[in-house]
Amino acid sequence: MKLPSLFRRTPFRLTLLFLALFVAAASAVLAYVYLASASEARAKARADVRSEVAVLTAVYRERGRDALNQALVDRTIKGGPYLYLLMDEKGEPITGNLNVSPIETYRGGEQWETFRFTDTDADGRVTRTQSLGVQMTLSGGELLFVGEDVGDTEKYLSRLTQALWGAMLMVLLLGIGGGVLLSRNVERVMGRLNRVVAAVQDGDLKARVEVRRSGDELDELGQGLNAMLDQMERSMASIRHAGDAIAHDLRSPLTRMRAKLEVALIDAEAGKIDGVSALEMALREADDLLKTFNTVLAIARLQAAHRTPDPAVFDAAELAADMAELYEPAAEDKGLDFSAEIETGLMVEANRPFLAQALANVIDNAIKYTPPGGAVKLRARRRSSGEIEFSTTDTGPGVPEDDRERVVQRFVRLDNSRTESGSGLGLSLVTAVLEAHGGRVQLDEGPGVYDGFGPGLRVALVLPPAS
Repeated sequence: MKLPSLFRRTPFRLTLLFLALFVAAASAVLAYVYLASASEARAKARADVRSEVAVLTAVYRERGRDALNQALVDRTIKGGPYLYLLMDEKGEPITGNLNVSPIETYRGGEQWETFRFTDTDADGRVTRTQSLGVQMTLSGGELLFVGEDVGDTEKYLSRLTQALWGAMLMVLLLGIGGGVLLSRNVERVMGRLNRVVAAVQDGDLKARVEVRRSGDELDELGQGLNAMLDQMERSMASIRHAGDAIAHDLRSPLTRMRAKLEVALIDAEAGKIDGVSALEMALREADDLLKTFNTVLAIARLQAAHRTPDPAVFDAAELAADMAELYEPAAEDKGLDFSAEIETGLMVEANRPFLAQALANVIDNAIKYTPPGGAVKLRARRRSSGEIEFSTTDTGPGVPEDDRERVVQRFVRLDNSRTESGSGLGLSLVTAVLEAHGGRVQLDEGPGVYDGFGPGLRVALVLPPAS
C-alpha cells in the first residue's frame, strides 16, 4: 500500500528520524535518572539504618538487653519509617514491629536484605512497600534486625518516571504534528516548483516561481530557479534573434553576390571575359560571403553567450607587440608612419584569439582609411582606474560625432568608406568581443586637421584587469 505523499516527504521522514533519536536519548537519560535516584535513595536508606543501628547497639552496650528492649518498644509505639525486631539466641522474636525477620537464612555478621513489607494503610487496604534492612548478632548472642520503609521514595521515583514518560509522549505528539505541518508547507512550496518545471517542459518560458520573501532555503531555491529561467529565456531570445539577424544580415551580401554573378555571366556571354575569369570572380564573392557569414556568426555567438568564451590570464602587452610587428610592414607599404607605445605588465583575463581579432580589425581599419603620408599609432597602457586600454590613433578622415554610435552596428558603412572593400562588420565584431569581456569601445576624434590630413579617429578598447 502506497503511503500518502505527505508521509513520503523528506521533512516528515527527517522529523521521524529526529524523534527516534530524541526518544533514544531521552530513554537513556530517563534510565540514568531513575538508576541514579534509586541508587541515591538506597544509599540514604542504608545510611539511615546504619545510624539507627549505631544508636541501638550503643544502648545495648551501655545498659543491656532490657534497655534495648525498652528502646525498641518506645520507637515502635512512637511510629516512624523504621522496622525493628529483637530476637533471642534461637531466633525467637522478643520485641519489635515485625513478627518475623525478613532474612530467612542468616549467615552471621551484618547481612543486608531488600524486601517487601506487608502492612495496612489508614483506609484498611493492604500495602506492600519496598524496604531495606540489616540483621546482626549482638555481643550477648541476641539477633537485632533494623530496617527502613523506602516506599515513599519508590512512589516518588514512580511519579518521576510517569512524568518523564508523559513529557516524552507529549514531545512525540508535538513532533509528529510539527512534522505534518512542515511537510504540508514543503509540499505546497515544492508543488509550486514542480508546476513551474512542468510548465517550462511544456514550452512556457514565462513561468516563474512565486517567492514568499521568507528568506529560507526554499526561497533561495525559487530565486535560483527564476534566475536560471530568466537566463534561459534571454539565451533563447538571443538565439532566435541571432538566427533572424543572420538571415537578415546575409540577404544583402547574397543579393550583391547574385548581381555580380549575373553581370559576370552577361559579360562572359558577350565575350568580354572568359569562363575562368567568371569563375574566379564567383569564388572571390563566395569567399567574401563566407567571411561575412563567419563574422556574423561569431558576433551572434558572443552576444548570445554574454560572457567570455574560454578565458585565460595573459599579458596584453605581448599581444599588442605582436600586432604592431604584424601590421607595421603593411603600413609602411602604404606609405604610413606607424608607431607603437606599449607599457609592460598589462595582465588581462580574456580569450586571446577573439581579442587579437578585435585589435586586428581596429588596426586594419586605421591603416585602410588613412591616406598615404599619414600616421597610425598603436598604444597599450594601464589607465589610472586600473583598466587596460588598447588604442589606435590615425590621421584619416575620421567619423563624425553623430555617426559614432551608429558605425559600430552591423553592415553600417559611412559615405567616406564606400571606396574601400569591406562588409561593415569590423567594428560591430570589436564591440561584441569587448562587451563579452566586460569591456567597452570608445570612439573619439583623432589629432585634428593638419597639413591636409585629419581630423582622424581614436578607437580605444578598454578591458577590466585580471583579478
